[in-house]
Amino acid sequence: MTCVQEAAQQDGLVVVGAGQAGGRTVEALRLNGYSGQLTLIGEEPELPYERPSLSKEMLLDDSQETVTWVHDPGFLKNWSVNFESGISATRIDRAAHRLELSDGRSLSYGGLILATGRRPRRLTIPGGDDRRCLYLRSLEDSRILRGRLQPGLRLLVIGAGFIGLEVASAAIRRGCAVTVVEFADAPIARVAPRALGENLCKEHRAHGVQFRFATQITSFISADGALLAKTSDGQTLPADLVVIGIGAEPNCEIADEAGLTVANGIVTDSFGASSDPYIFAVGDVAVHFNTIFGRHISLESWQNAQNGAIAVARNLAQVGLMAPYAEVPWFWSDQYDRNLQIFGLFNPKAEAIVRTRADGSCLYFQTEGGRLVFAAGVGAARDLRPAKDLILAQAPVSAAALTDPSISLSALVRELKAKQTV
Repeated sequence: MTCVQEAAQQDGLVVVGAGQAGGRTVEALRLNGYSGQLTLIGEEPELPYERPSLSKEMLLDDSQETVTWVHDPGFLKNWSVNFESGISATRIDRAAHRLELSDGRSLSYGGLILATGRRPRRLTIPGGDDRRCLYLRSLEDSRILRGRLQPGLRLLVIGAGFIGLEVASAAIRRGCAVTVVEFADAPIARVAPRALGENLCKEHRAHGVQFRFATQITSFISADGALLAKTSDGQTLPADLVVIGIGAEPNCEIADEAGLTVANGIVTDSFGASSDPYIFAVGDVAVHFNTIFGRHISLESWQNAQNGAIAVARNLAQVGLMAPYAEVPWFWSDQYDRNLQIFGLFNPKAEAIVRTRADGSCLYFQTEGGRLVFAAGVGAARDLRPAKDLILAQAPVSAAALTDPSISLSALVRELKAKQTV
């Protein structure tokens, strides 16, 4: 790493991608003492911002924007960050340490940090390019969708993941009629136990959302001013507007073309370095080696975009203070007045251990080899917070203790710490 730090001081650092991860990277570099030339490249004509509110608060009120900006407006200028907005990187010349840009210019670099994120997976079916079919990834996407959500609108949401369910929640609160179509047989099936997904489904149905599971849209037909969505099980669903949330794909084409190791993202070690020691990746586009779980993982989360970027920036800025980025993954989702919290990594093949709380709600756990690896629940943020410590400790915990509501997770953490001090 020392050679990279020396090159960065001499020839500068370039950060590609001006979202949350890119913004936090340049911030952490300066705050940790990096004094070399620093350039931030961003495709959008916006200052760096965080994305979680785009499918939540941003959609609720036409009169104000609730987007969270990464920095104060003057931060980049005051800290001598050269911010190039509305420009993309098109090619990496690894041998020459140069980055080619969409406006025809090229920049030299001592170190390159890719924070290019992900883009929505497109729905490639007949009629799928209709202007009434929207995707939600950018601030401008959220502005457009917010302006279209009006009382009485028939909204079709494709995909019952976090984005789809959050949009459904916001649309219902704006007075829309909402139908959600999902290929799986339950919501959020990729990231949480079926029973938790069914819990969320029950809440949405109570607010008027209609669901169609185990089916998919095969085509759209325009008729009488509406879109008619044809499903694989023979249904026809009329809609005035469609929001598509069927996952995301990594923006790693320039990394792949440059010969970096790519596998559904840019593969990095635990310090954020790619297969080229002078090129790093942070945020959603990175597939980093997590020493807690002992494998490479890809995370699309606020926590990863922020903390992973800070960890990589600190290593580059401070000579001799190398530390891996290794955290217990954390996700959350707000739907109506309910908050879902998830810690760890869900294993679709493992059974959930269920704890029923006094109010009738449930917490869901998974263990591997007797060690806690996953915890989730709705409206239980305080109860779940100690799960992070239990997962991080990788110490044995019994299924009986996890199911017993009289034993708090905090008590299990205290017991664990007491054993460690003996």
